[in-house]
Amino acid sequence: MQKAGRSLDSVLWSFVGGVPLQHDWKKDPAIHASTPEAVLMSKELKKLGFRFVGPTTCYALMQATGLVNDHHPSCFRFAEVARLR
Repeated sequence: MQKAGRSLDSVLWSFVGGVPLQHDWKKDPAIHASTPEAVLMSKELKKLGFRFVGPTTCYALMQATGLVNDHHPSCFRFAEVARLR
């Protein structure tokens, strides 16, 4: 990946367009274990030689690193994290 001039952070942020995704609880009240972006991320990371990077793992990574805000509006962290966008 480095030989190709790509960094891990640039690869990961490319799946959200460089801006954290905000879960829209009004349109989709379901709690997901994966998203289409996580599926694409999983496929790309596998192409780059990573292992154990299924869509669920990738979505958990996206949540943990701030690529997506899945806090429910009733959560005390929702507004604070939403402002970081």
